[in-house]
Amino acid sequence: MLAAAPRHLRVAAVADSGAAVTRSHLGDGRCVGWYAPPVPGWRVAIDAERAAAALPPALARRFGSTDFWGRWTRVECLAKLADVPVATWWHRHGLEVPPGTAWLWRTLPLDDLVVTVAFTPATPIERESGTFPDIAVSGAG
Repeated sequence: MLAAAPRHLRVAAVADSGAAVTRSHLGDGRCVGWYAPPVPGWRVAIDAERAAAALPPALARRFGSTDFWGRWTRVECLAKLADVPVATWWHRHGLEVPPGTAWLWRTLPLDDLVVTVAFTPATPIERESGTFPDIAVSGAG
C-alpha cells in the first residue's frame, strides 16, 4: 500500500475532500486526503506541510533543520496513531521514531508538499508483537 501511496493521495479544497479515509488540513485552505480502500486490521494517518514553508525558529533550534518537514510530518502521523499529543511525543522522542516500533510509513513529496502516510496495527497486541502482513514497506522513500 505504501509503495502505491502517490496514487492514493489527492490535494483538494476541504469541501471537495469529504470522501477521504483521512485528511490533513493545510493553512492555505487545501486538504490532502488518503483515498485508498481501508486495510483490514490497520489504522492509517497522514500529515502534510508545505515544503517551502519557513521552519518555526524555536522548533528548528530544538530539533535541527535537516529534513525538518519530513521528520515533522512523520512524527505527527505517529503521534496520531499512538493516540498521544504531539507535544508529548516531542518530550519523549523529539522528531525521531523510536527503535522497534510497529509503525509503517512513507514520506514523500507531493506537488509543493511533504506528506507522510503511516499505518499501525489496529490492536495493541498486534502492535506489540511486531508481526506484519506483507502489505507495505517501511521507512522513507
